[in-house]
Amino acid sequence: MASARHPFPPAKRDPGIRRDLGLGVGALLGVVLIGTLWYHGVEQWPWVEAFYMTVITLTSVGFMEVRPLGERGRLFTVALILMGVLSIGFMVNRFTEALIQGHFQEGIRQRKWKKQMEALNNHYIVCGFGRIGRQVAQEFQAEGVPFLVIDQSAEAIQVAQELGYVALHGDSTLDATLLAARVQQAEGLIAALSSDAENLYVVLSARTLNPRIRTIARANTEEALQKLQRAGVAHAISPYITGGKRMAAAALRPRVVDFVDGILSGRDRTFYLEEYELAAQECPYVGQTLGKANLRTRSGALVVAIRRADGQLIGGPSGDTLLQPGDLLLCMGTAEQLRRLGQLLYPRL
Repeated sequence: MASARHPFPPAKRDPGIRRDLGLGVGALLGVVLIGTLWYHGVEQWPWVEAFYMTVITLTSVGFMEVRPLGERGRLFTVALILMGVLSIGFMVNRFTEALIQGHFQEGIRQRKWKKQMEALNNHYIVCGFGRIGRQVAQEFQAEGVPFLVIDQSAEAIQVAQELGYVALHGDSTLDATLLAARVQQAEGLIAALSSDAENLYVVLSARTLNPRIRTIARANTEEALQKLQRAGVAHAISPYITGGKRMAAAALRPRVVDFVDGILSGRDRTFYLEEYELAAQECPYVGQTLGKANLRTRSGALVVAIRRADGQLIGGPSGDTLLQPGDLLLCMGTAEQLRRLGQLLYPRL
């Protein structure tokens, strides 16, 4: 299992480069110290002149000796040059290799990733980056919804990062991984793992860490659907059952299916479906009829249905339908029409 302590995918680079660079810098500083001590202690030069002589010797700038040197001093200077050449050559070699392997770029990438993680708030967590998880991530990106991908496969995480997604390498069934994904600040969680047991475990862990989180889970069997629903999942979805129903609908009502797909997903949509929950303290239209509120004329958006707080669904509500606290309005319109409707319903936000 992947460890949540190291959620970022391991970089493909030589782990000894940083150590070697440190050794090279240390060796060069040691050579400078040796040269300075020699010229000061043996040649009896002042500290500044001793340090200056050491630096111009190691850098080979071609300046004259600070003071005349005897045979012993010149032999030491030759040895100092050789030690400096070896130290600098070693550092240049390792620095070049670090650049080639992307050592420094990797550090920058990890810092950027950490900032992205720290900025996550009211986001969605997508557990599993298989075929379903990738489709979910694609839809979230198209909607501009903040989200995070978790997967145990380093290759899957690499693909997610190449697509520009914030990704976490780890086991989503572990509390430590969910905490690293900021589950306590998350709005929702998508359990899209291939195993029903793992999806159930993820949902239970997430709801324990964040009781208010909204969970949607994949289920492969009808039994798993029932268990996930008993576990408190907001929506348990079987790709096979849903896919079969959609195929039948596409065969019987193809234009309806095309229209619904067009307003539910995709980047190039003209119309959108959106839901708005009415709160007595925030919405000025609670207690009014739909006709008196006149939301259609004021925003251009159409109220398609209303779900009451007790679960009652009112399809195609009329102008006499009373807006009540806790109502969930399902509305359709363009992005601009829905934006105006949101401003009408939540003027204080």
